[in-house]
Amino acid sequence: MIGAMAASLAGCITLLPKTPPAQLYRFGADPAAMAPTQNAAGAFAVRAQPLGFERASANDQILTVEGDKTAYIGGARWITSATSLFEASVDRAFAVHGGAARLLARGETAGADYTLKLDVRRFEVLYEHGLETAPTIKVEVYAALDNPSSPGADREHIFQAAIPAADNRVGAIVAAFDQAVDQVLGALVSWVDAKGSG
Repeated sequence: MIGAMAASLAGCITLLPKTPPAQLYRFGADPAAMAPTQNAAGAFAVRAQPLGFERASANDQILTVEGDKTAYIGGARWITSATSLFEASVDRAFAVHGGAARLLARGETAGADYTLKLDVRRFEVLYEHGLETAPTIKVEVYAALDNPSSPGADREHIFQAAIPAADNRVGAIVAAFDQAVDQVLGALVSWVDAKGSG
């Protein structure tokens, strides 16, 4: 009886359509290749608020935009949500920069001199000249640095990157995402250093 049921179930499984597994990708530098550096003199602590992320791009799918049409790249996904990968990239960018700003780890109880709000407003593959052409990766991040005990002007900024992919393949698109994230976060960390030290 058990053998007959097993055979029956096995038969059912073979009738289901087979879907090829999605290829998984990540952006952000390899943490093994990035050694933490010592913070500069006059270091100050920064606590990141929960990351805001544009809803359509926040999951593990890779968003494409062509005119007023949006879609996800079939058969390709981020290894985890774009939100999680971006948060990890922010952590690494601050950990290796060697400037005055030190980003507190999540859950760290030390007092912070500043709070940093980040909102990823664009994180997409933009097809400006049709789906058969190499796209441009667009990343846009709003940042606000706040210190209630020392209010200051000009502590808000929008960081943008537009990196053309080498061609219209997923590997080239992911490489362009890497460059765009590096460019945005490099500028962001330098800005936090300057504003927090000023």
